[in-house]
Amino acid sequence: MATGGAPFDVLSSLDPETFAGESRAVINFLAEYYPDVETYPVQPQSLPGCLRALLPDAPPENGEPIDVILEEVRSHIVPALTHWQSPKFFGYFSMNASTAGFAGEMLSTGLNVVPLMRAASPAATELESAVVDWMGKLVGLPDRLLFSGGGGGVLHGSTCEAVVCTLAAARDRALSRLGHEGILRLVVYASDQSHSTFQKGARIVGIPRSNFRVIRTSAASGYGLTTDSVRDAVEADVASGLVPLYLCATVGTTGLGAVDPVRDLGELARRHGMWLHVDAAYAGSALICPEFQHHIDGAELADSVSINPHKWFLTNMECCCLWVASPVALTSALSTNPEYLSNVTEESAGAGVVDYKDWQIALSRPFRAMKLWVVLRRYGGAGMRAYVRRHVEMARWFEQELKADGRFEVVAPTRFSLVIFRLRPGHDGDGDAVDGLNRKLLVAVNASGRAFMTHFVVDDKFVIRMVVGGAMTEMQHVQDTWELVREKAEEVGALP
Repeated sequence: MATGGAPFDVLSSLDPETFAGESRAVINFLAEYYPDVETYPVQPQSLPGCLRALLPDAPPENGEPIDVILEEVRSHIVPALTHWQSPKFFGYFSMNASTAGFAGEMLSTGLNVVPLMRAASPAATELESAVVDWMGKLVGLPDRLLFSGGGGGVLHGSTCEAVVCTLAAARDRALSRLGHEGILRLVVYASDQSHSTFQKGARIVGIPRSNFRVIRTSAASGYGLTTDSVRDAVEADVASGLVPLYLCATVGTTGLGAVDPVRDLGELARRHGMWLHVDAAYAGSALICPEFQHHIDGAELADSVSINPHKWFLTNMECCCLWVASPVALTSALSTNPEYLSNVTEESAGAGVVDYKDWQIALSRPFRAMKLWVVLRRYGGAGMRAYVRRHVEMARWFEQELKADGRFEVVAPTRFSLVIFRLRPGHDGDGDAVDGLNRKLLVAVNASGRAFMTHFVVDDKFVIRMVVGGAMTEMQHVQDTWELVREKAEEVGALP
């Protein structure tokens, strides 16, 4: 193995012997990290600037050996990370990692092809088309959203990109009827529980901020949209001369895990010519289990659906599946055909040829399909169903413990593996005091380093989110976290 340090190592930067040796060094580093990850505080108590103070002001003039670099990763960077792969990480949504996901990522990175169009890497394009159909079948999507049924799918980096692309497709479809000046009349609809990316995406594609409708939800509907509330908003806009454009239905909202009624909203969208997007970024992975597939009932009415396997499907960052019923609608909005990308081989860009550059914002793209394909091949549908169900069982156990302890309340229905709870208000019912107590509880739990959770606000209540979904999380970690929550509740003054 080369020792590094020489100024001209870069001239043989893919030397096979060096490649093998340094890759092994990185794998060995990670193989040591994962068994020890529990020993680190899940969230570090690092002050701003702590890492910058340890770094030189400029890069080295001559290269350094990989062992020196990895030692600085170990000593400077790892201690200041929030450890998303810790089995005690219960905040935000999990970002899954697995041996298969890592192997797929290594293959993708190592081959380093750029499947922007079929001619640029035929096998990568065809594998992606096959994998998104596989994934769609696993989660119970209708044929019309799959390549095999006239639709199709693409692997994006995140839901944010999928949202911008589908909004652009919906916009152009509408403006083909209205003319470009009609953009000022287009309206986008989402609930107060929908992800904020829909508002950002609407602004990016030119929808006036005043034309974004945030529709209120309530505990009565489990914080999901109701058809009546959406219908009222749509009909009021139509009466004002506006044009309903796009409706988001969410299966598993970020804050509470709420589920919108896909079929009812789909029928309403059809009546008004709206594009219906189903956002199942987190909970979509659970749809591989038959007991959860009723949440996607009505998906045949959707124009698009997105799921993030990097959240809960053992697929390392980044990987978002987007399916569309009409690939032409998407590519019409996103396609560019400069001469330097013209295909001058015998293959023609005829029917059935997919050029993924026209399914996304960027031109370049990684070989994401390799990663998801390895995960699917390595673990299979049965393995992934067992994985999801284990987390659901852990979350339900945590919920039952909360309900059995009179100091706590479960604020919203526990769906999938997300539990929403808080300390109950006292007899005086002082909302600010209760919120303050729950803030103290969350800060105390996270400051302990023994677990990490995040919060949400619903109906003006500060609540704590506990999301079970880590690849290394076992029931013992959930039980230990429950004991931690009880311990900290006593410390912050929660009355028994």
